[in-house]
Amino acid sequence: MAKVKQDEAQGLAEGLGLDEMEQLDDSEFDLPEVMATPSLESILNEPDDDSFNLDEQNLDIFQDASGETASLVSLESLASDKPLVPKKKAHIQYASHGSILRHVVLKGVSAQVMSAADRVDAGMPTAMAVSHLIAVGTSHGLILVFDPKQVLKWCLGSTAVGAQYGAVSALSINHDCTRLLSGFAKGQITMWDLTAGKLLRTITDAHPPGTAVLHIKFTDDPTLAVCCDSGGSVFELSFKRLMGMRTCESRCLFSGARGEVTAIEPLLSTDSVQDHPMKEVSLLAMASLSKMLIVSLKPHLKVLFAHPLKGEPTTLPVLAWQFVMIQISDTTRIVDPVIAFGRGNKLFFFQVSYQEDEIKFSALQKMELQYVIIAVTWVNSRTLVLVDAHEKVHVLDVRTEEELEVIDISDVQLVYASSFFKSLATGGNVSKALALAGERACYNSVVSFSNQLLYLGTKSIHVMTIRTWMERIDLLVKQNKYIEALAMAESFYMGRARAVVGLHGGSEKRTQIIADKMLDLLLTYVDVSMTTQCPASGKIEVLVEHYQTVVPVCVDYCLLLGRRNATLMKDILFGGIYDRFCQDPIARGVFLECLEPYILNDNLRSVTPQVMKDFMEHYQHKGLLQNIEACIVHMDVANLDVHQVVVMCWLHGLYDALIYIYNKGMQDYITPLEELLRVLQSAIKSSKQLTDDQTFLAATQRDRLFKLKLPKCKKQTIKLGNKLLVYISCCLAGRAYPLGDIPPTLVDTVKSEVFKCVTTLHTKDASEGEQTYPYLRTLLQFDTREFLNVLALAFEEPEFNTEDGMRQRQRIVDILLQVMVESVGFTPTQVGCLFTFLARQMARHENSILVNRLLFEQVLEFLASPEDDSRHEERQQALLELLNAGGLQQVDEEKLLSLAENARFYRVCELMYEKRRDFDKILACYLRDAARRQQVFSFIHTVMTAYGYSNEERNAVHREAMTQLEDLVSINSKKTAQLVITDFSHSLTEIVSKLDPQPVVLYDFLQGMFDSKEQMMKDPVSTEPSVTEKYIDLMCKYNPQGVMAFLKNNDTYRLEETLQICRKHKSLEATAYLLEKAGDVQGAFNIMKETLVNKVKALSQLMLSDSSNTPTQDSQTQVAVSSVQTILLVIIQILQRNSGKMKEEEREALWFPLMEVMLAPQRKHRDSLSQEQIQAYKDLTRHVLNSMMGYIALPAILQKIMQDPAYNTGKFGEIRELLLGMLDTYNYEQTLLKTTNSLLSHDLHWSLCNLKAAVNKGLVPRQEDCGVCGQHFSTTEEQDSVIVFSCGHAYHTSCLQSVGGCHMIQGTPNWKCSLCNVARREAKTGRGRTLSWSSASAASKQVEPILGAVSHPRSDDDTRLSPQQELSYAQFQKSFRGPSRMAILAELKRATKYESSGKPQDQKKIFSSSSSILQNENFQLKVAAPPVIE
Repeated sequence: MAKVKQDEAQGLAEGLGLDEMEQLDDSEFDLPEVMATPSLESILNEPDDDSFNLDEQNLDIFQDASGETASLVSLESLASDKPLVPKKKAHIQYASHGSILRHVVLKGVSAQVMSAADRVDAGMPTAMAVSHLIAVGTSHGLILVFDPKQVLKWCLGSTAVGAQYGAVSALSINHDCTRLLSGFAKGQITMWDLTAGKLLRTITDAHPPGTAVLHIKFTDDPTLAVCCDSGGSVFELSFKRLMGMRTCESRCLFSGARGEVTAIEPLLSTDSVQDHPMKEVSLLAMASLSKMLIVSLKPHLKVLFAHPLKGEPTTLPVLAWQFVMIQISDTTRIVDPVIAFGRGNKLFFFQVSYQEDEIKFSALQKMELQYVIIAVTWVNSRTLVLVDAHEKVHVLDVRTEEELEVIDISDVQLVYASSFFKSLATGGNVSKALALAGERACYNSVVSFSNQLLYLGTKSIHVMTIRTWMERIDLLVKQNKYIEALAMAESFYMGRARAVVGLHGGSEKRTQIIADKMLDLLLTYVDVSMTTQCPASGKIEVLVEHYQTVVPVCVDYCLLLGRRNATLMKDILFGGIYDRFCQDPIARGVFLECLEPYILNDNLRSVTPQVMKDFMEHYQHKGLLQNIEACIVHMDVANLDVHQVVVMCWLHGLYDALIYIYNKGMQDYITPLEELLRVLQSAIKSSKQLTDDQTFLAATQRDRLFKLKLPKCKKQTIKLGNKLLVYISCCLAGRAYPLGDIPPTLVDTVKSEVFKCVTTLHTKDASEGEQTYPYLRTLLQFDTREFLNVLALAFEEPEFNTEDGMRQRQRIVDILLQVMVESVGFTPTQVGCLFTFLARQMARHENSILVNRLLFEQVLEFLASPEDDSRHEERQQALLELLNAGGLQQVDEEKLLSLAENARFYRVCELMYEKRRDFDKILACYLRDAARRQQVFSFIHTVMTAYGYSNEERNAVHREAMTQLEDLVSINSKKTAQLVITDFSHSLTEIVSKLDPQPVVLYDFLQGMFDSKEQMMKDPVSTEPSVTEKYIDLMCKYNPQGVMAFLKNNDTYRLEETLQICRKHKSLEATAYLLEKAGDVQGAFNIMKETLVNKVKALSQLMLSDSSNTPTQDSQTQVAVSSVQTILLVIIQILQRNSGKMKEEEREALWFPLMEVMLAPQRKHRDSLSQEQIQAYKDLTRHVLNSMMGYIALPAILQKIMQDPAYNTGKFGEIRELLLGMLDTYNYEQTLLKTTNSLLSHDLHWSLCNLKAAVNKGLVPRQEDCGVCGQHFSTTEEQDSVIVFSCGHAYHTSCLQSVGGCHMIQGTPNWKCSLCNVARREAKTGRGRTLSWSSASAASKQVEPILGAVSHPRSDDDTRLSPQQELSYAQFQKSFRGPSRMAILAELKRATKYESSGKPQDQKKIFSSSSSILQNENFQLKVAAPPVIE
């Protein structure tokens, strides 16, 4: 019997393993016919086509990318691609991860649950538990238990019991699948034997009655369970069996009175961690709405950990345990449980470790998500699956917090336990917080088992599992997404993939498995690309584009796999894949062309000889020889057919590739140099364009002939010569050509051999008439300057600084002199290049190069030759370096200076003048040197301001600068002006007088001076008015448009003189501005009005003549209108600036004539102009009217308009906009006035309230005796009174009068505190003034603004003012004191009472009164917000 049970349990366990499900399908759900009387189980297991079809037709079952529906154990059905009812869902699948979760429907279980609801009134599903069996509780109290094949095994309970207990609210199956605990909505708990389907216990007293069971959980101990009710309490259930009786003892672990627990989760061990020390401790995690607790149940109850939880009131906490492998160090890893908990959008991770007989908790991570979590489950130690409030499943990688996939499961219609959290079955006796938070409770609807997630829907049950790595790739292959499949395989290969399942073994083994899969996938992709996915028709460009997409993919992944096995890469890429592409000529060509970028980037350095041969033939056929050459220098020579490559290089002149083959393949650096120098020598000697005739050159040291082709043209000759120069330079510098470095062991040998080759006396097969040093002559004749530069670079190498190196350098110099100077064949320019080279070498190597004196003089004369303009700067630099190195000490200084001046070597002259300290001549050098003319200003400034220069030298520079002033201004007028301001400010008038005969130069200078605003602000210089006026005079002549702006921004001119200048030049706008500035507003207006009249007249004439309406005439009319608008705007600005200072009659005398100017053309030409032209005048008139409304009374404006013939006839619509604009202006000003009055009233009220509060504030004396006589106030005589100041001092009025504390000012007594007055005089501070009110009563009070004054005893010798002096001082203060704030507010308020009367003349009368403080020309009103009243 035990063996039978063991086999059954093993069968159940294997039934859930995905690797054992392949033989099952939907047909196995049909049960054989039962001959006996049908039971409930047999009724529910009867095949029902309608119930099965319900999955696909009536229930909009979720489908993923593959549309999979299957049983829990069937791999065939899991992998099926049956299309379901399409529906658009928010399914987010990231390309880098693909589809991770497989989503299927348990059709058998779902159909039977729905059949039970219809046939036996089982009710809707409410809770679910999963182990090796699946248990589903219903709303009518039944529990349906299914085996792994989705066959109903047990139907536990009955509808009668359901009516008594209510709906099943929680389920739990123990570890070995022998017991089932069920909790009900009315609080009962039952235990069932799953092996026999019998009821073992009914528990009714485990927790307080009237509360629903929200959670019930088995622990690792089969006799221990925990439950949580809707009251928020947690209880421990201990199952015992004594004397054949089954009992249950309950212990309260947490009372809901201290906070309602809504989630519990015990730590359950797995088979992989049987020996973990935590197995001996039974841990339980509990979460309330505000806190998460972890307690130990065994060996004794103890709170181990607490963490606060915060979230929205509508969210519940979530809990999930998982054993995770944690990396402690590079070599140490441990497996510890990790608790994930959170609420809302926050999730916390803590490690639970057992250290030194103590359980410790370590914070690992915190996540803040963008959504609210309602369920959290682990699918493996690195992957977490979350369900958010919108019923979307999120797959997360825990370590990186990266979101891998999002699946919408809204079609599942998830079952929520909100009715149990509200405890509706028992009357709803729960807290409002729990009822609100429980709206999205799905603890018993989202469960996990063996890395599978099950979701309980209202009509179906769904399961999600993680696809293995191979299934994820195969799914993409099935969808014909080969490139995506290869990319995913690469991510597995490189270790970047997330949620990896199904890869076992060590790192090497896993990598090899993935590599094999990638190879199979790659070969399949090539076959598919050549067959099914290949374009069947169309242009050849389409086919080429197709292969250009396919080939790089193949090369990339072959190179990736070749990092571990290069041989395998070559066998695959240049074997099977290349052979497959060779079946199509187009594909073969595209394949070969796609190899080029990989070769050039050094990603592909090794190619099989056959492929390389095909590659070269293909490129040669297409004429891409330069591409071949570029690729050869990046290839490994060992993989090349050297003979084939060398012959082709000689044949087609691929010199770079030829040099590379000799250098890398044969370690020969001299042969290619000699052979190519011969080719260059022959090309130079021919001195004409060569033909394609082949020339055969035999190399005496080689045993085979090469077919050479000489360069076809001069351009190819130059190319060859430049390559040789670069090659020689690289060899002498220790670098390989064209890239890389020479092996360190060969560097010295290569340098020596190259020098010997270049300087060889005769070639190996020299003829009788061969000149000496043929190779050196060839290089010098090709490009003397560049070859000498190559030698100059070589001379900088370290080996030339030794004694042998210096001898070698001298030998080369001697050879150069012998070849170029002592023989013929070189032009003077080439000899000049040699002399320049010698001069620079002599300067750099401290005269270690010896040259004949006569030859040296030739070198010097050549460098300073005035007739030769070629390489002027280079020759000057050579002479300068030679001079700095001391190589010209034997040359006469005067002769050298004369040579430099004649040759225009100004830098050499500067160096020699500086030694003589002739700085004025250096200035002349700067001016004559076109390349350095801009530096003359900094030079002059340095001499005039820096230390180390005498006054005589500065004066000499000053005189020279004055002499060359015109040149300085022509170079940069602004810098010249800055120089004058900073260094020659005392000579400004002299400079202006000197430049006066040249007005253009003077204008440039003055413009630069006045434009230097920043410099003038940093170092202000007083400018005489005559200078400014001179500049204005010149500006009126050369830049009249800028006069107005200058006059506004500058005030260093005299008004009358400037006005005369502007009148002389007829600068009307500037004249008007100056007249306005002088106070003659009428004159300014008349000038601008005259201009406006002329502009309007011209506009009218243009409009009258514009009869054809051509585009040219239209543009001229627009320009004329714009000109009138500009002048009109200037006039309006003048009038607006000055209208506030004028009387009403004066304002009308200005504004009305302006309006008349605009109205006159409309009256005169109203019948001759078109409607559009009249409208242009009306727009200008409207602008004038809108501008004058704030200064002229509206009735006067309206009367003026209505009297004008242009507006007094016609319809109202013509002046409608004008009138409405006037009314809008009136309404705006009226609203502004009301708002201002309201603010003033509020301000006045606030001030009066503060003053009243200050006056009514009680005053408390510091002491109870008089500050003068010292007597107690209780002894005060009846005719006397007491006065108290705000400072706290108190006096008898008679005593205060006796010490001069009271003065009569305009009949009002003015009291002052005697002690404080003395203290202020002693401190010599006269700040503050006292406003006091006194009375004859005994409680007289005074407001004193000075607080905290210190009392000092009086002395007889204190100096005081007499009463008459204090009275005079007060009158003096009053005369200079401005109006008080109260007076201003009162006068402004007085005008408001006339507003409602409708008589503006009364208000005008008040403000125009001569006694009004508002009419004082010094009156200023500073408006600020009042302080906040507390």
